[in-house]
Amino acid sequence: MSADPLSRAFAALADPTRRAILARLAYGECTVGELAKPFAISGPAVSKHLKVLEHAGLVSRGRDAQRRPRRLRAAPIKQVAEWAGDYRQFWDASYERLDAYLNHLMSEQPDDDAAK
Repeated sequence: MSADPLSRAFAALADPTRRAILARLAYGECTVGELAKPFAISGPAVSKHLKVLEHAGLVSRGRDAQRRPRRLRAAPIKQVAEWAGDYRQFWDASYERLDAYLNHLMSEQPDDDAAK
């Protein structure tokens, strides 16, 4: 399947284990064994998650003698954030309309303190 980079990033980010792996890699590079420790899954299962993350461009594989550390590549996450940011104007306008409506409702309510 040849999806665009943004679709691959969203597909990779859809899994909570992969998001946790990315969160761990944000602190620095790790081997598969180091990444598998906090999870109740095997090293091969972590490797499968890493392949998805690598295919999405979110993780790169290094080589340090016998170690094969993985590193976070944040550029695709920035693209996801920029895509979501395009909808910020929509949400800001929606919240402004809701705020105006709630203020309108509050102004129609009789003031309990003034009635006493």
